[in-house]
Amino acid sequence: MRPIIKVQDLSKQYYLGAPTAAYSTLRETLVELARKPLRSLRRRDGLPTIWALKDLSFEIEQGDVVGIIGRNGAGKSTLLKVLCRITEPTLGRVDLYGRIASLLEVGTGFHPELSGRENIFLNGSLLGMTRKEIQAKFDEIVAFAEVEKFMDTPVKRYSSGMYVRLAFAVAAHLEPEILVVDEVLAVGDYAFQQKCLNKMQDVSTQGRTILFVSHNMGAISRLCKNCILLDHGKMLAMGPTTEVVQTYMTSGLIERPEYVQVSNPQKAINLTRVAVVTDDNSIRSDIAYNERFRFVVEYEVNQSVSGTSVGVALFSIDGTCAFATADFDAHPELLGAREPGKYQTEVEVPAEWLNVGKYTVSAYIANAASSVVYDSVEAITFNIVDTGTPGSRNGVQRRGVLQPLLDWKTSPV
Repeated sequence: MRPIIKVQDLSKQYYLGAPTAAYSTLRETLVELARKPLRSLRRRDGLPTIWALKDLSFEIEQGDVVGIIGRNGAGKSTLLKVLCRITEPTLGRVDLYGRIASLLEVGTGFHPELSGRENIFLNGSLLGMTRKEIQAKFDEIVAFAEVEKFMDTPVKRYSSGMYVRLAFAVAAHLEPEILVVDEVLAVGDYAFQQKCLNKMQDVSTQGRTILFVSHNMGAISRLCKNCILLDHGKMLAMGPTTEVVQTYMTSGLIERPEYVQVSNPQKAINLTRVAVVTDDNSIRSDIAYNERFRFVVEYEVNQSVSGTSVGVALFSIDGTCAFATADFDAHPELLGAREPGKYQTEVEVPAEWLNVGKYTVSAYIANAASSVVYDSVEAITFNIVDTGTPGSRNGVQRRGVLQPLLDWKTSPV
């Protein structure tokens, strides 16, 4: 059986510092075309280069759901752009045997001046569908996106959440043979993310192929049968999702008990630091089973906002979400206005609670009511080390994310 996607010796090189332009006028385009033959004679040896992708070869069968994982800068988004014909490869080739629909980033695929209704028909036409076929799916798309009142409004006036809801609905419902989804789903609220994952599961059962990039190992494990692990543009592993996720989690690619990022005044709110800290105020990757610790999150507010929460989610090595918690859980007053300034918040995890093993922590700042995620990172990793768990007392490693030391009461009857 012929694969639906075939990648052979694929490489993509970029020249650092080479001028690029996102948009051009007709005059600029004509001038650029006139200059192109002359520019090709100019030596570019002096410009540093980077291989965003290097010597990738793989095949994907029809109906397969494949996750693409790796740390930031691994080449995940570049690979999707090459597959979607947005970016040309430097070397190698890609063969696609079906219509492809992509949802790579907010702002792509729609014309901002056209209404939601017009963009649905435009996208369907680009996928090769007839007007009759699009009309048959129209009501289903609108119902899924939950933007009925705004179908005749130019999409440039949509919020990021509305935009993504409609863009995903169009991509998933217009029946492409291949559906490509990047981390863009993080823009939506939790309920919509689950709705999208359910829809992608439905799409996969219909024999269509899905490529899914995400830092959420829980979503990857739930949705994807197979996975590709990238690092610095190279493929480190490809195979069953459980095995590849474990390779990622244990490969040292994300070994860090502390995450720090620079200030970004352009963001309304910005995460600046996430760390796992023990009682002696040390920052380390190995935490004893009988040792309590805390997650410390530092952030800056650049614009006054309301309805916002700061939270963390803990994942085990297989991508299972152990728990998620937010700062407003015990303090609902935090959903009020947050004024500009720098803040620190922390939450304690009790001793003798988590099972032995490796964990990753994702931190986020979001407003679920308005579907806005201000900042989200797969921030840190740490290990719970066995120092006398209940299971170890009889030499048996107990199953589960938690291994709490509970107090049983026993009495004769």
